[in-house]
Amino acid sequence: QVQLVESGGGSVQAGGSLRLSCAASGGTFSRYVMAWFRQAPGSRREFVAAIRGSDGSTKYDSVKGRFTISRDNAKNTVYLQMNSLKPEDTAVYYCAAVRRPIPELPKLSGAYDYWGQGTQVTVSS
Repeated sequence: QVQLVESGGGSVQAGGSLRLSCAASGGTFSRYVMAWFRQAPGSRREFVAAIRGSDGSTKYDSVKGRFTISRDNAKNTVYLQMNSLKPEDTAVYYCAAVRRPIPELPKLSGAYDYWGQGTQVTVSS
């Protein structure tokens, strides 16, 4: 069983930056594909970014160029650096993990087995 704990959320003005962290425990972290999702009020949970543990390969959705996903396997932690934040980035951000061998980094939330509790990010204009 894997436990995921997010941190780093908060309130920031448009144009600002935040770095989210997700600490994992209970598994061999380097074997997991890790991802970030977000969910705004009244909206579906949507994919933000994913990173593979073995080679560091990444996939992004529309945030590419502003957000960067990274991981430190020695610290069992995945990060999401968010720059040039916009009010539409306001959401609860969730960390997710899956261990099954996956040729393509998945964007569907159903592909992930483990989830954190979420951290709120609020961007004001």
